[in-house]
Amino acid sequence: MQNPRLASRYAKSLIDIAQEQNVLEAVKGDMELMQQICSGNQDFVLMLKSPVVKADKKAAVLHAILDGKVQNVTMAFMSLLINKGREFYLPEIADTFSMQYKVLKNIKSVQLTTAVAIDESLKNSIKEKVAASVKDGHIELDTKVDADLIGGFTLEVGDKLFDASIRRDLNDIKNQFTKNLYVAEI
Repeated sequence: MQNPRLASRYAKSLIDIAQEQNVLEAVKGDMELMQQICSGNQDFVLMLKSPVVKADKKAAVLHAILDGKVQNVTMAFMSLLINKGREFYLPEIADTFSMQYKVLKNIKSVQLTTAVAIDESLKNSIKEKVAASVKDGHIELDTKVDADLIGGFTLEVGDKLFDASIRRDLNDIKNQFTKNLYVAEI
């Protein structure tokens, strides 16, 4: 992150304005769209960061891409960023908005990494078990496949990691053999 304090302040301001006008969910969708555009198009991000491209050209590009697809609040917010010379931080502000939205709505992000792809019924079962352990709030389950785990899974809930992978078991065994507990050290 380039400037987390600035991104946090702008994201908080956008959340406050969206709540005042009862369009928070729509603005959340707009920020997700902006995240997708920024992650999928590096040229767009470079254009935002470029000091050579003038502010009016940046505003025209944003209007051409987003006009009619996003809320008026979001367009006004992006225009404000351009007028203040802060368009450079737009991708970071969109990411921070998403994090602050999750805190506001009490949504917990859970990362499940498995050695092979799992089906929806197993995902739902895991989601229910995690939701039972997390007393309040909603669960947002994100899954990915990592063949290096060999078998089993890892589950990240907030700052906690539960590692039930074969890779960890093999590393534990390897460490036990390197530290031979049964031979007295001289």
